[in-house]
Amino acid sequence: MDLELRHLRIVRAIAETGSVSKAATVLGLAQPALTAQLKRIERTLGGALFQRDHTGSRPTPLGELVLARAQVLLPAVRQLQEEAARLANGGGEPGRRYRIGAANGPILGGLVDRLAQAEPDAVITTSTSWSTGELATKVMLGRLDYALIGVCGDTRAPGDEAVAWTLVAMDPVFVLVSAEHPLAGEREVELGELAEEQWAVTPGDGCFGECFAVAAAKAGFTPATIYETDVATCVHLVRVGRAVALCQGTFRLSEGLVALPIAGTPLRWRQLLGWHPETPAGENAAQIVGHAKAAHLDAARQSPAYSHWLDRNQGYGTVP
Repeated sequence: MDLELRHLRIVRAIAETGSVSKAATVLGLAQPALTAQLKRIERTLGGALFQRDHTGSRPTPLGELVLARAQVLLPAVRQLQEEAARLANGGGEPGRRYRIGAANGPILGGLVDRLAQAEPDAVITTSTSWSTGELATKVMLGRLDYALIGVCGDTRAPGDEAVAWTLVAMDPVFVLVSAEHPLAGEREVELGELAEEQWAVTPGDGCFGECFAVAAAKAGFTPATIYETDVATCVHLVRVGRAVALCQGTFRLSEGLVALPIAGTPLRWRQLLGWHPETPAGENAAQIVGHAKAAHLDAARQSPAYSHWLDRNQGYGTVP
């Protein structure tokens, strides 16, 4: 038996649902028929693809290999079918498709704008997640072409064995305070001066985890009350003086807010763009990196406080 696309879809469905019975429901097949299909696929490939017990089905090493290839091939075939259908129906030469995922950061909007200007016929879609790990996984599985993420300090990027990450920019992490805060007029602030503050933080993989805990410990304190919430609520709590927050140097200030550099820059944020090198995304990666860097440079220039800080501190900002 030759391996076919429908066989790869079966493997993917079992892996995604975690069981043969659930996969049979998703695929509209009877469970005995799907079980028989899976056995034929395993005989063709020379080994078991899943370990099955009362908890469900988990991929074996061979299953992981097949699944990784399926997650690249199936989206590529679907894209081919969509573009062929457009061309056959008189849609003309199809524009490129760009699926871009991003965590909270300053680059996505400018990247989309620049890409749309450069390629008016391109089909651009975006998605967002608080989790950089989730975005990396979607790139590895072929569900995203590119991911824009940030990682703190020297923290490894998720999925760096399979995703090609390039550094777009290195930003300092500032402290966001109310314009009425006693330290608001300072040129910079020692982290220890904020020892008694309450903190507002967004969920996800930001600096407020291990990196901030280490920096705070070095400054001689443990953070007090932490409000974990969305960006708008964090900003509100800071503006009314209920909390302070960490923010990227590119953060666009609104009325009632001040971003203070932290003396010694104990926290820094690496802006990264990633793609799967074995997919068509790699062919256009250099162009997308260029647009991402230009978008970051625009964001940095729109922040007078950050621009002035960059004048005094080398090695930060957009990567040349």
